[in-house]
Amino acid sequence: MKSLIQAVVVAAALAAPVLSFAQSNAPVTRAQVRTDLVQLEKAGYRPGDDDIHYPAAVQAAEARVAAQNGAASGYGGVANGVSQSGGSRVSAADWNAMYSRP
Repeated sequence: MKSLIQAVVVAAALAAPVLSFAQSNAPVTRAQVRTDLVQLEKAGYRPGDDDIHYPAAVQAAEARVAAQNGAASGYGGVANGVSQSGGSRVSAADWNAMYSRP
């Protein structure tokens, strides 16, 4: 009897995370995509005009659309700031200090 109860508890514990997702898996319709694109274009985004600033331009337009729609969400958002990658912040003096013998 104890093994049956343990098996039920383990099965419930394993099944709980699967059932807790609240996302909708419904496919997006063509009309919904078209509506979103029209909203982005009204917010100033022009597809194909500026491929150099593609992610930033779309995110800025999405932020304007969200502000117009009053959509305040606690999930994510547009990051305000600057980031760099690929550059070295270690100066030659620091490099020598790290790898020189005392």
